[in-house]
Amino acid sequence: MTFAGFDSDAFAFYDELEAHNTREWWLAHKSRYDEHVRGPVAALVDELGAEFGAIKIFRPNRDVRFSADKSPYKTQVSFVTQSTTGAAHYLQLSSEGVMIAGGYYQPASDQLGRFRALVDDNRLAGDLEATLEEAGEGGFEVFDSDALVTAPRGFSVDHPRIDLLRLRNLAIRRTHRRDEEWLTQPVALERIRQAWRTVSIWNEWLAENVGPSVNPPRSGPGAR
Repeated sequence: MTFAGFDSDAFAFYDELEAHNTREWWLAHKSRYDEHVRGPVAALVDELGAEFGAIKIFRPNRDVRFSADKSPYKTQVSFVTQSTTGAAHYLQLSSEGVMIAGGYYQPASDQLGRFRALVDDNRLAGDLEATLEEAGEGGFEVFDSDALVTAPRGFSVDHPRIDLLRLRNLAIRRTHRRDEEWLTQPVALERIRQAWRTVSIWNEWLAENVGPSVNPPRSGPGAR
């Protein structure tokens, strides 16, 4: 299958799933998911994989073992690159539209520590700000939805780069509403590919300046 844009029914599919998140509804619409959601996504992954390497499509079932929400299915389809550095490229489609993102999601404490030390260093912070400015020219913004509400320990709320110090995810993202016509057209492939190339600039900066975690792996229910 050739990727010619997302199927417009994919957005409607997730509209309906949000209202009917049951196993019975899912089974009744499974062929629709396979054809209109999973099919185009798998074709896009095949196209992107040639440049960005191995890509994992997340399974549609939710892990409800440790969640109060027992809804059985995710209300989005998403995929992510597999990287030895941990800095990934990501895409998610939901009823609202498409989010393109990348970087370190839920970085370890030692990674955050190295990032904050760099932000605090006037000699090094300029390169970080220039990299984020370049990403901004590509339509990306810093992922700050779950940023700290105050300064992290050891830093002042008056720090000139306090917004960067408050980050808990070292990621960038850009979002597109479902009514943006290019999402369902063949041009979507090249626009997404170019967006991931911008993500690559950020990921390369992270790999060179922050690097992977050296903390011991976590285990148990809280492990990622």
